[in-house]
Amino acid sequence: MKIGIIGSGRIGSTLASLFAAAGHEVQIGTRRDPREFEELTRDLGPRVSAHPIDAAARFGEVIAVAIPFGVIGELPPGAFAGKIVVDANNYYPNRDGHVAELDADETTSTEMLARGLPDATVVKAFNTMYYGTLASAGKSDAPPDERLAIYLAGDDPSAKSIVSELIEQIGFAPVDTGDLARGGRLQQPGSPIYANDVKAAEARRVLAGLSS
Repeated sequence: MKIGIIGSGRIGSTLASLFAAAGHEVQIGTRRDPREFEELTRDLGPRVSAHPIDAAARFGEVIAVAIPFGVIGELPPGAFAGKIVVDANNYYPNRDGHVAELDADETTSTEMLARGLPDATVVKAFNTMYYGTLASAGKSDAPPDERLAIYLAGDDPSAKSIVSELIEQIGFAPVDTGDLARGGRLQQPGSPIYANDVKAAEARRVLAGLSS
């Protein structure tokens, strides 16, 4: 599969490494000169290259967005049209500036990303786990319930199925939290499942308790 990753920080570069190791072709999208990333892409292997954001987005069948929430408004919507976009972002007011809609819990950061990319299909995932754990704790040879959970939320079952398969390929267990509104809220910083790394069965037990 062709995967675009917007952002070259800790989560973005970790996902690039994991997806490339799983056999996918990966383009990292950056606002900076892609030539600045020659060392990074060399370290990540021949399946990874760096490009401008619009090129990486057009390249990817699936595109992971791993940039600060405060700059999502700079993404070019047309380049994401028709694509599955995986939102790995979190809203941190101290970093991103206060957003009234989010502070009042009128919507979620993921729904705002989806609103800005109206022709894309957005799935929330990869935002609750520390990048070091994501990089090292995958167990592709373990039974599903022996793997750590990675949560995902979305409104499109087909898109969630594709993202779930990617999660499985890098050694984790996909656990569905629901649609973008409710499921996205469950994955936000401060929720009981945020930064709470547990195996799949325990993750489902916790979610069941939140739904009761």
